[in-house]
Amino acid sequence: MKLHKPPAPLPQAPALFLAGSIDQGGADPWQSRLTAALGDLEGDALNPRRDEWDASWRQRIDEPRFREQVEWELAGLERSQVVAMYFAPSSQAPITLLELGLVAARAPHKLVVCCPDGYWRKGNVEIVAARFGVALVHEWDAFTAALRVRLLRRDAGSQ
Repeated sequence: MKLHKPPAPLPQAPALFLAGSIDQGGADPWQSRLTAALGDLEGDALNPRRDEWDASWRQRIDEPRFREQVEWELAGLERSQVVAMYFAPSSQAPITLLELGLVAARAPHKLVVCCPDGYWRKGNVEIVAARFGVALVHEWDAFTAALRVRLLRRDAGSQ
C-alpha cells in the first residue's frame, strides 16, 4: 500500500482510510502497525495522523490549518472504498465516534471497526454497529484479517 498523509493531495479513489484513535498524537501509533500488516496489498491508504501536527492550532473553522486537516479527513472518508476504524482502549477518541456516526449512517458497507474491551464507550460503538450492519471485531488480529479480506474482495471485484 502507498501511504498518504495530510496535507498531501488525496488520490482519486483511495483503497483504505485509517480512522481511529489519535488523541492529538497521544494514542498508540496503531496506523503504522496496520499499514505494515497490510503492506503487501495494492492501493492507497490514507493516514490522517499528520506528521507536523501543532496542538496550538485553534480548533475553529477560521483556523486555516485546522480546517485543512478536517476537510482532508472528511474527503478521505468519503472517497475511500474501505474505512478501518480502531478505538484504542486507552483513548477517548471523540472524533472517531463522530466519524463512526457519519460513515455508519451513509456507507456502513465501507466500515471495519475494531473496539477492544476497555474502550470507554464500547457499548455505544456496539449499538451503532448493530443498528447499521457495520462489521465489528474486538481483537487486533481479527481486525487485520477482516480488512485483508475486505481489501482483497475489493481488488477481485475491480478486475
